[in-house]
Order: sequence, then structure tokens, then C-alpha cells
Amino acid sequence: MPTLHIEHAIVDFDLWRTAFDRFAEIRKQSGVLSHRILQPIDDKRYVIIDLDFGTQEAQRFLTFLHEQVWSSPANAPRARRNAANTIPRTRLRNAYTPMTASTRPVRAAS
Repeated sequence: MPTLHIEHAIVDFDLWRTAFDRFAEIRKQSGVLSHRILQPIDDKRYVIIDLDFGTQEAQRFLTFLHEQVWSSPANAPRARRNAANTIPRTRLRNAYTPMTASTRPVRAAS
């Protein structure tokens, strides 16, 4: 299952969440099956999002984000506008096998 992993700085979580929610229908139409939103415990001005796709549409959706969302301050309000944080960090990943307690590797005692 392809997953689009996104990380970026934000101004305020509620403001960011409002902008994120505006694109719910587009995410659904683009093949997003589920999403997870995370924040580092020590940084409330940063979000991590994983968007899970059932097909290989993740690359097309990433292009949409770059061209239609992140390029527009009205669509993507952000903080910390500097060279390092202007564009969110992204990575496309594939999940092959779900990790469960019974499938995790066990380290031998030293």
C-alpha cells in the first residue's frame, strides 16, 4: 500500500487543520483510503501526515499538493517561511507487511 509521508512547520494546529479539512473530498477522490496526523510532543508548530492510498495515485496527489496547495498561502498557511521550511518534506513509501507484536524481530540478550 503506497503511503505519502508529509512533514512541515505550521502556524497553529487549528488553523492548519481547517485548511487540511477543506481538501477532504479531493483526498477521497484522489484515492486516499486513510490518513494519520501526528505532532512531535515537543513541537506544536510541526505536523506529520501519512496518507494511505490503495493504488499508485500517491505521486499524482503529491504533484497536486505542490502545484495547487503548497504554492498558495491561502490554501496552505505556514509559519517559519525560510529556505529550509517553505516546502514540506515528503516521501513516498510502500508498506509490505504489517508489523505486529508477533512479527517484530527480537534482539538477543547481550
